[in-house]
Amino acid sequence: MASSRDRQRKLARAKLDRQMARRAAALRRRRRIQAGVGSALILVLVVVGTAWALGAFDSEPVDDTASNNEVCLWTPQNAEGNSNLKDVGEPPTTDLPVTGTRPMTITTNQGAPISVELDLASAPCAAASIAHLASQSFYDNTKCHEITADGAVRCGDPSGTGLGGPTYSFYSENVPPAPETSPSPDASPSPDEPPTYPKGTVAMISNPPGANGSQFLIFFKDFTTTEPQFPIIGRVTEGLDVVEKIGALPTVDNGAGEKVKPENDDVVIQSLTVGEPVLDPASSADPASSGTPSPDASGAPEASANAG
Repeated sequence: MASSRDRQRKLARAKLDRQMARRAAALRRRRRIQAGVGSALILVLVVVGTAWALGAFDSEPVDDTASNNEVCLWTPQNAEGNSNLKDVGEPPTTDLPVTGTRPMTITTNQGAPISVELDLASAPCAAASIAHLASQSFYDNTKCHEITADGAVRCGDPSGTGLGGPTYSFYSENVPPAPETSPSPDASPSPDEPPTYPKGTVAMISNPPGANGSQFLIFFKDFTTTEPQFPIIGRVTEGLDVVEKIGALPTVDNGAGEKVKPENDDVVIQSLTVGEPVLDPASSADPASSGTPSPDASGAPEASANAG
């Protein structure tokens, strides 16, 4: 009998041990699950906190780059080193029209007004500069001091020396590519090539090239060169006959050994005005939406005592 009772006690003890083991295992599982959930929650909180700190939940910023893009840069020029420079301030650098055209009217003492269409897409900085200078009456009552051997009338220098201009400069924007040359020893342009500067072209001119200011050329005949250096800014739309008349005037030595000065030195710009931009219908209505030109198009050259 005693042996039977001992056996029952052992069986009951084993059953209790198994129950305790199962309870302990279940408790360990619950603890592992709770620890995993806690770790995951901590990780989520860390990620959310980091994202919040970095502004992931901030409202979307307003994109104002279209209105604040810097279109042009102006480099100050040393007026102390060049007394021919005239300080009339600088044009704006932002919110400038970069599509369409802008009308320019040049009234001289040589006949009817000369109408020019400035190209805002190819030369926005030149157009902005001329518009600014015109608003300051910079060109009024100044002389076109040269009739060049290349077939252009040179204007825009109040001093009439070729060294005058404003107290800032800007890079060339639209210099035409060099024409293809014919396979001959003198490497002259191919006869099938169009002229580099067709009659009626308006282009900037500066000394040194690339430091443009206020001086410009109006071509009264076709001109082709293997080394273009004048950035094209527009074209004559009316009054080309007046330009041709000026181009036909006799010239005398300018004091530097060049026979380019009008004989009577009497080609006078009485007024130069620039109208409002005329946007290209195919372009965006936002004049500054096309962004910033490349650095070689709208950047600014190093300061120089020379002018253009």
